[in-house]
Amino acid sequence: MAEKKRKQLGQILKEMEIVTEKQIQDTLTIQKQKGGAIGRIFVQLGYATEGEVLLALGAQVGMDVVILDEVEIKPDVIEKVPASMAKVFKIIPIKWENNTLTVAMANPLNLSVLDDLKFMLSSDVKGAVSDEASVNRALEKYYTEEETLMDSVLKELGDTSGVTSSKDKALSLDNIQQMADQAPVKKLLSLILLHAIKDQAADIHFEPFEKEFKIRYRVDGVLYEMVPPPLNLALPLISRIKVLANMNIAETRLPQDNRIALNVGGKPIDVRVSTLPTMYGESVVMRILNREVVSLDLENMGIRDDDLKQIKNILSLPHGVFIVTGPTGSGKTTTLYGCLNYLNDVKWKIITTEDPVEYDLPGIVQCPINENIGVTYGACLRAILRQDPDTILVGEIRDQETARMAIEAALTGHQVMTTLHTNDAPSTIARILDLGVEPYLIMATLEAIIAQRLVRKICTKCKEEIEPTEEMLRDLNLSREEVEGKKFYAGKRCPACNNTGYKGRMALFEILLVNEKIKQMVLENVSVEKIRMAAREHGMRTLRENGLLAIYDGQTTAEEVIRETLSAESA
Repeated sequence: MAEKKRKQLGQILKEMEIVTEKQIQDTLTIQKQKGGAIGRIFVQLGYATEGEVLLALGAQVGMDVVILDEVEIKPDVIEKVPASMAKVFKIIPIKWENNTLTVAMANPLNLSVLDDLKFMLSSDVKGAVSDEASVNRALEKYYTEEETLMDSVLKELGDTSGVTSSKDKALSLDNIQQMADQAPVKKLLSLILLHAIKDQAADIHFEPFEKEFKIRYRVDGVLYEMVPPPLNLALPLISRIKVLANMNIAETRLPQDNRIALNVGGKPIDVRVSTLPTMYGESVVMRILNREVVSLDLENMGIRDDDLKQIKNILSLPHGVFIVTGPTGSGKTTTLYGCLNYLNDVKWKIITTEDPVEYDLPGIVQCPINENIGVTYGACLRAILRQDPDTILVGEIRDQETARMAIEAALTGHQVMTTLHTNDAPSTIARILDLGVEPYLIMATLEAIIAQRLVRKICTKCKEEIEPTEEMLRDLNLSREEVEGKKFYAGKRCPACNNTGYKGRMALFEILLVNEKIKQMVLENVSVEKIRMAAREHGMRTLRENGLLAIYDGQTTAEEVIRETLSAESA
């Protein structure tokens, strides 16, 4: 029997009495001329709303349409899905029948959500479709009480005493595998990942101690502790992570690292996993690389307009060395990826050498460093120069060999980007000289240095104007007269920012353009302080000065700027 032909979206909308036949024909004409999804064109023309198109799409893929505002859902059905899971997936459980859970979805085309739920809930899951506004209203109605992740997890898991602990039997490979495959362990790890991604965490730390098992996650550069799970879940949970990361689960004496490619909430997430043997088991850190959280678009990175113009001018240079500097975790790699994305064009060959590769960049050749087999920065850079590149990214200059190779690449007509660990832009020149690079080579190739720091942004939901204290002004080296007419802000703390007063981060930049005067000063081996003064005379804003502008703009707080620019001010 032939498969029943799927109805056209326009026909479904017509049957729903949302569009007319003439409107369908108008939409089809525009689609033939300009292309694009027909549902999107209906919305653009004002013939239908996004919610109406979603309802029609659900009907098109064979899902029931449910009007959530007219349905009263039983409490025992709501309890099938924890609040944290429902909010991340944007779903509402509406019916439980024959071991099958029916959920209303805000996006009926995101079918991978059903697979994720089936895995996490250990039951069959069927989709129904509702519009996003109705789903959001239902989430507020049925999940009013905010419970912590671990509360909801432990409620779902019930009694964990049946979960095998390594103390109960000899630690054989079969035992470890059995622990890692237990359903409560899988569910716990899935919900921890969901919570971390929902809160836009960068890292999750699993830390076993003698009498407790801690789980912490880092959001906007600060660690927060979850409610600790039972100690007997430590080994099974860590073993489960190692299984997913294709690590040797029987090896607990040596550090290991690998990657996991996950699909969470219908979104692809890349996770770097690192293990470290400790006195009471293995400590594990999962670094979450989520493209939706980190913007790799130079235009959308929150860079001030005049700074962005300078960076684009630097990137337009045909050759030379461009260095981004700052401490670990200051966003150097993200800035450089934004620069590569800006340059990424079919006309140019761009190659990177990184340790490790953070994000996959389409159209750019990326080479991971592996020092265990001799693939060092120096060796990789030599090979890259034989690949006819236009732009080269060297993940980090660590030694004299890498520094010399990068400069040699710039001398032969290549654009080279790299990173260093220094406090500010002017001291980077002294650091390169310390590596043994001759001043005339720096003068011939170095074009620009950017120092940067990350500061937390004030939560827009609870932002309020404040009066700066005397201590604040003293730490900023400002007088009351200097801030006359300037406004200071802070976050009152609210549920939207997990009661921190901050949501998200932004970069502060210090851009040093290496002009002829500074090149001459390098040749004359003058002090860092004199180079700093010359750079400021030519328009360089220090990290602290950029921080003050961010404070006056209401983007961040005085405390954040003081904390992140203290070392640069004392350099």
